[in-house]
Amino acid sequence: MKISFLYILFLGLIVFNIDNIKAQQKTSINYTVSMENPEQHKFQVAMETTITEASDFVMPVWTPGYYQKMNFAQYVSDFDVRDKAGSAVAWKKRDENTWTISADKQTLVTITYTVKATRAFVASSYLGIDRGYIIPGALFLYPEGKINEASRVQIKPINNWTVATGLLKLKDKPFTYYASDYDILYDSPLLVGPLESLPSFKVKGIPHYFVGYKLGDFDKEKFIADVKKIVESASDLIGYIPYQDYTFIAIGPGQGGIEHLNSTTISFDGGGLTTADGRNKLYNFIAHEYFHHYNVKRIRPIELGPFDYKKGSRTNMLWVSEGLSVYYEYLVVKRAGLMTEGQLYDNFKNNIIAFENKPGRHFQSLIQASYNTWSDGPFGRNEDEINRTISYYDKGPVVGMLLDFKIRNATNNQKSLDDVMRKMYTKYYQQLKRGFTEAEFRTETEKIAGTDLTELFEYTTTTKELDYQKYLNYAGLNIDTVTRVLPTSYTGIRTRMRNDSLVVSNVDYESPAWKAGIRNRDVILTVGQTAVNAESILDIEKNKKANEIITFNILQGGVKKEVNLKLENKLNRSFTISRKENLTDLQRRILESWLTKN
Repeated sequence: MKISFLYILFLGLIVFNIDNIKAQQKTSINYTVSMENPEQHKFQVAMETTITEASDFVMPVWTPGYYQKMNFAQYVSDFDVRDKAGSAVAWKKRDENTWTISADKQTLVTITYTVKATRAFVASSYLGIDRGYIIPGALFLYPEGKINEASRVQIKPINNWTVATGLLKLKDKPFTYYASDYDILYDSPLLVGPLESLPSFKVKGIPHYFVGYKLGDFDKEKFIADVKKIVESASDLIGYIPYQDYTFIAIGPGQGGIEHLNSTTISFDGGGLTTADGRNKLYNFIAHEYFHHYNVKRIRPIELGPFDYKKGSRTNMLWVSEGLSVYYEYLVVKRAGLMTEGQLYDNFKNNIIAFENKPGRHFQSLIQASYNTWSDGPFGRNEDEINRTISYYDKGPVVGMLLDFKIRNATNNQKSLDDVMRKMYTKYYQQLKRGFTEAEFRTETEKIAGTDLTELFEYTTTTKELDYQKYLNYAGLNIDTVTRVLPTSYTGIRTRMRNDSLVVSNVDYESPAWKAGIRNRDVILTVGQTAVNAESILDIEKNKKANEIITFNILQGGVKKEVNLKLENKLNRSFTISRKENLTDLQRRILESWLTKN
């Protein structure tokens, strides 16, 4: 049955009003966050709640959206528990992130502690004299077994600072917020400081805000108009807007972003908007984090909810949650009219090059990269002698593109990967109210394609070589996979200066440097008898010829060594993507609909 957007919005407003009514009622768990002496980089937290007998309180070991163990409890100190009369209540540290508090009867207690917050990073809390950033999972204990309890959070800002968050703000209670359960609380970071708000905008009647710290100097009206186009493009693709408001929270210059149900925190520097390449990267980044409120927060692998805050939640499907979000960040920006066709192809080309140039593609599959991100990190392990990992951020969007073209070809361009995403949203999020399994994702995709997709799914479960030409041809695209010999010589070394030393930052697998025995973190002392600097390796590759032998004096593991490196010509595949000439009618229709509409 088709349900109108207005009806969905009406139901949402009913739920929103009920939540507002509930929020005005007294909650049994109340937090107060102070930030006295911010130069000490410590938040002061007071948690008021009622316990009966022995009760465990847990600090999460991770934060949803960043799939690595963070061990937030290590930053907790000055732990203390008092009853209503101010008397000490017994407690003990049970394990690395659990505190057990004891009482003989039902007792109202106030738990106080401080949290050290020195790292200015999107997945970590931070406090300084300039601003504060709160990752709730890094600041707030939860009572074990009561993850569904509602709570209130009161922030006590300093220096006339303001607060940006997706949490529900309580009326007539300054800087006080309500969360209906801990999944909501831990999914709602707070930025505190001298914040700037850009003009708000509405899409389908829903307000959207952009608030941040040190936004920079740029054309803010044009930027907001472009962000609105991104939101319109993404929401048109899925067909629903599932929140009552949405806030883009810009935490300052840096790297990284984390998605949330009705907000995203993004590292942001408006100075990047001054160049075409900078705009392309920033708009892709914003589109990626925004699209996540669909793909991962609502269209989610079944392992990603309910969350396990004590151990973390692993899944084989981050190639869908993250890889396909990269795929759709490009399409969302292109369909919003903010990216050229050439830029779109270049984005995919860059992913292909990054994937193809890592030896890990011979060792690790997409589902293995997804599951092992907990230990390997989202971009794979880069410190290994032989890099045996890949990044689902590189291979995931490429497989997404091939899968999309296959579906479009198999259905005479009547269906696409867009239809798969819409189906996952309506069936599993709206109707079944749960995540999907690996088997269900494949089943739904093959139903929409109307055909078996074994080869495409083998690209996720194996290290099988990707057949780019076959699938791009469905859309009338060509990809240049011809191997060419470049005229310059090649060492395979990348370096950086550390203090006064030239340190090897990367060695390409099976490159001349690799064969000579040079490895990451080696220090290059001299080339021959000549001292070296950051330009030395580039000079060698520019001025020397293949087959010449260069003597390197290096420091490896504290031991001086002399190694002989035989230069080679570098082999290169450009992976440039372009339109073919004389497209068939089906190729033309597939390409045009892929580029311009959902």
